[in-house]
Amino acid sequence: MNKHLFMHIVNRLSNEVSYFRRKKDATGRYGHSGLLKCTTTIRLMAYGTAADQVDEYLRIAAPTARLCLEHFVEEIINLFGDEYLRRSTEEDLQRLLVVGEQRGFPGMIGSIDCMQWEWKNCPTAWNGQFSRGSGKPTIVLEAVASYDLWIWHAFFGAPGTLNDINVLDRSPVFNDIISGHAPQVNFTVNGRDYDLAYYLTDGIYPKWATFIQSIPLPQGPKASLFAQRQEAVQKDVERAFRVLQARFTVVKNPALFWDKEKIGKIMRASIILHNMIVEDERDVNTQFDVSEFQLGEGNRSSHVDYTFSTSMPTNNADMMGVRTRLRDKQMHQRLKADLVEHIWQKSLHNQDNN
Repeated sequence: MNKHLFMHIVNRLSNEVSYFRRKKDATGRYGHSGLLKCTTTIRLMAYGTAADQVDEYLRIAAPTARLCLEHFVEEIINLFGDEYLRRSTEEDLQRLLVVGEQRGFPGMIGSIDCMQWEWKNCPTAWNGQFSRGSGKPTIVLEAVASYDLWIWHAFFGAPGTLNDINVLDRSPVFNDIISGHAPQVNFTVNGRDYDLAYYLTDGIYPKWATFIQSIPLPQGPKASLFAQRQEAVQKDVERAFRVLQARFTVVKNPALFWDKEKIGKIMRASIILHNMIVEDERDVNTQFDVSEFQLGEGNRSSHVDYTFSTSMPTNNADMMGVRTRLRDKQMHQRLKADLVEHIWQKSLHNQDNN
């Protein structure tokens, strides 16, 4: 991360958290500063090493380094979690919809997939629950990422024996839609109106109205073009996983903690820091110009209508109705066919202009 972002974190922790303030001990000597404690923690997360690896470089003992890590991840979640692991706002959705339209997928707001983190010190009693076959125990992270690698949804803690569908059944990814707290997105594809945003996924996910997969064996140029575009855009979430692991090797190397709750806090804090870096570097690294994504009525794309409304289900029957709409296979097939045609027509239009 850039220096100014790191110093911003250090200043917030030093000013608002007692543990990171420099204090005197019983002999009147000053202890470790907030800067030293944050540097220790960032090195542990960035390099994924054991706590005693920072002793020689920073002159801080392994037990103190582990304590710094535990306090750091907890306070990062407390101070920055609401902002950097937030629900998407109306402005966020508008930006995601604009970029989705530019990439050929009106109404698309991200890609969803799962990643596994090996748990080296998994308790023996839990080994069978977290290990698949003869493999090592792992913990699953389900995430939704957008074009700029921002992670909008993170569900961590499912045992490694579960596949993506089993994790989805436990995940709260659609809770806001079912409970009526999510904004409704209206858009048009191939002349047909839709009011339910969707994610791009790989082939294991079910054929729901909110998921669009590739075509495994495309027949003909239209299907081949759609499969090529879908698989390219769906890689956003996989790129986000790889960048997260590259920035914070602690989530790439086997987890050394025994406590699953502490492991979860490390993962959550790593995602928050990742999103902070994405926000800090977004204008430099992104390939899409979204500086003027709030277009006037006359300049809006004909394929996306930015209309947002909130409707609260009044009873269980209404919630089950929303749940049924989410899992509607016929709507999935209709939307997928419209997207195939939309991408094909857009490709022909671009060829004519060139």
